[in-house]
Amino acid sequence: MIPEHYFWIVFVVIALTMFIVDIYATEHRDEKIRLKTSLFWSGIWVGTAILFGVLIYFFMENGQSKAVDYITGYLIEESLSVDNLFVFLMIFDLMKIKDANQPHILKWGILSAIVMRIIFIMAGVALIERFHFIIYIFGFFLFYAAYKMISSSGENDIKLEKNFLLRFLYKRFNVIEVYEGKSFILKKNGKYYITNLLVTLLLIESADLIFAIDSIPAILAVTRDPFIVITSNILAVMGLRSLYFALAGLANLFAYLKYGVALILFYVGVKMLLTDIYKIDSMISLFFIIGVLATSIVISIMKNKTDKESKKKRR
Repeated sequence: MIPEHYFWIVFVVIALTMFIVDIYATEHRDEKIRLKTSLFWSGIWVGTAILFGVLIYFFMENGQSKAVDYITGYLIEESLSVDNLFVFLMIFDLMKIKDANQPHILKWGILSAIVMRIIFIMAGVALIERFHFIIYIFGFFLFYAAYKMISSSGENDIKLEKNFLLRFLYKRFNVIEVYEGKSFILKKNGKYYITNLLVTLLLIESADLIFAIDSIPAILAVTRDPFIVITSNILAVMGLRSLYFALAGLANLFAYLKYGVALILFYVGVKMLLTDIYKIDSMISLFFIIGVLATSIVISIMKNKTDKESKKKRR
């Protein structure tokens, strides 16, 4: 069996290579990334994540159980990310960011998110190991996150005029609201200005901070192995750029996904609360999550088909 530190090296090489290739393929485009291209790169990222799971399964000590935990954690993070990307879609629309600049903002947003997630994961693992009762706080927090997801209207409730971060930025800095380039900071007539791109990036980062508070406890309910938690989380996050543009073209396929994600959050909350009483087998968790996600997507597709048929009958 291959020692874990070699897997860290393999992971860094794979993730870094993939990210550089992805950036090179999309960063220099001046037009909107098309659905076909985004689906292709989403498939590449998912395939890379699965390939890494296969390597864990066959070549790592206790590889079978770790691979199951890795895939389970990856699916949890990916399903949560889909719902979160709808918020990014709103932010870009509200800030009037043109399609060609969105990949540039997402690149820096994802790099910042990776650093943030690693810090959150290591802090979460350390807290649970030092103060075991925190695992129950995480469990109840996941119940609240599930309730919050179900009870949200899904409407655009981002009020720019009431946003604290926006009010702070517009009060403290010179902001260029209409900008066609890709710079975050400009110097004009001896003064420094921040562009609407930087404002949008900070809005996305603040949103991702809230999302991380949901997703990190969820994956820690599956495993507290830092290697599995970090690798599954980061590979899911790094594929978000491609997934975002695929999502923008396939939004109807995810109409009921938030209900499936809420059910998953509730399930992992229960799993976390039962940790000292009964250990739910990792394979059961994996099949449960796959089943819930598949069911929610199938129901969404059926609803979309029914809606189209209803519209045809009205004509």
